Amino acid sequence: MDKVFIAGLEVLCTIGAYEWEKGIQQKLVFDLEMDFDNRPAGLQDDLALALDYATVASRVTALVQSEPVELVETMAERVAALILQQFPVPKVRVRVTKPTAVVTARGVGVEIVREA
Repeated sequence: MDKVFIAGLEVLCTIGAYEWEKGIQQKLVFDLEMDFDNRPAGLQDDLALALDYATVASRVTALVQSEPVELVETMAERVAALILQQFPVPKVRVRVTKPTAVVTARGVGVEIVREA
């Protein structure tokens, strides 16, 4: 199966379990990989047949910013569900990195794989 990916999608949102995090915005970085048959779009050079990654990125950003959550795990599940429900993909891999969670690390987070 072909893949469509979005690497390094940065979104400011309210996320965190600690009280001090509930009043600020923090950056999350999303890496998304979606199974999708790219042949029809590639053969016909037609965006209507492609998985429009700009639309995926826009909807993910809107979801992430729509309401605060405490856990990156919750955010990953919500993003995976959105993609599987709103786009014709049978499988999605969602990696969520919280770059500022651990001062001595470049980032921490989770990666999940979900199927329709």
